[in-house]
Amino acid sequence: MRILVIEDEPRLAEFMRQGLTQAGHVADAADNGATGLEMAAATPYDVILLDLMLPGQNGFDVLRNLREFGLATPVIIVSALSGTEHVIKGLDAGAVDYLRKPFAFDELLARLRTVQRRPATTESPVLRLADLELDLVHRRAARAGQVLALTNREFALLELLLRHPGRVITKTYMAEKVWEVDFDMGSNVIEVHLSQLRRKIDRAFPTRPPLLETVVGHGYRLRNPAPAA
Repeated sequence: MRILVIEDEPRLAEFMRQGLTQAGHVADAADNGATGLEMAAATPYDVILLDLMLPGQNGFDVLRNLREFGLATPVIIVSALSGTEHVIKGLDAGAVDYLRKPFAFDELLARLRTVQRRPATTESPVLRLADLELDLVHRRAARAGQVLALTNREFALLELLLRHPGRVITKTYMAEKVWEVDFDMGSNVIEVHLSQLRRKIDRAFPTRPPLLETVVGHGYRLRNPAPAA
């Protein structure tokens, strides 16, 4: 999983980041709520570990803003505030779990496994952006009503991009989610697949606005074209 740790105590944040990395996860850290929100909006994390007593925006403010921004990333609160009222407030605000400090790291890993096992929220089996559609049940892609012939990798990449419209997806995240094995980041395999995907969803439709955008130095995203004035 890719995990964001929002924790202002440097030693604890680094301990959590290193421990998560050693456990096979990809972990980033932010030392305040504002930075954490920016990172959560820019990167599709699988879980956010959120302290409550943060400088500036406290954890409750961060959680509220995440939901107002439309980010449904699961949040586990990790806090020294151990009162029942804090736990209830955190869970009512949208956190999926509450872990009291100090904690055993094995317990944190167990809580993460619980989140990982949670069934996905009910969603439409068809992902859409503008006139592009991806039917997850029938494994069918189409643009402007025309069926697209995609390989399995292209389908998986398009699904990943459609699940996070407007957000930049890095090559590292694509490799982790689509290939799911040790991947040579020095190769151009991802670029080749994305070039083929762009040919099929954009270049094959010259009268339609392009959807797949390269963000130089960062990654790729699907951009919803602005409606005609």
